[in-house]
Amino acid sequence: MAMSTAYELYRSGSALLEQGDHHAATLPLTRARDLEPGSGMVREALGRALFGARRFREAAGEFAAVVDREPTNDYAHFCLGRALQLQGRHAEARPPLTMAALLQPQRSDYRVYRDRTIAALERDDSAAA
Repeated sequence: MAMSTAYELYRSGSALLEQGDHHAATLPLTRARDLEPGSGMVREALGRALFGARRFREAAGEFAAVVDREPTNDYAHFCLGRALQLQGRHAEARPPLTMAALLQPQRSDYRVYRDRTIAALERDDSAAA
């Protein structure tokens, strides 16, 4: 049996992702990431699949890797922040959500989620007081 290339695995995983089969998409995309760990394209797709599969901790790791390599990738910042936010990690979610909103100020959805995490932090602060 021939070994699949990272690109073939990426294409297969992306097709599954487009069909909404997030769980199945994680398998070829994980294999593609293992073959090409420096590929932001593969890691972003894997992050999207993991996020859709509600595996937020793992998704955050993939989006953090993209942000490290591509610090102006607004979408990766946004997805990293959302993955952290959905884990209840609002203090960690605030910087990437803020950065996404700064990089793309016209995106109201970025601002909405940034503001939600700020509000959650303010609630936590007032409850602790």
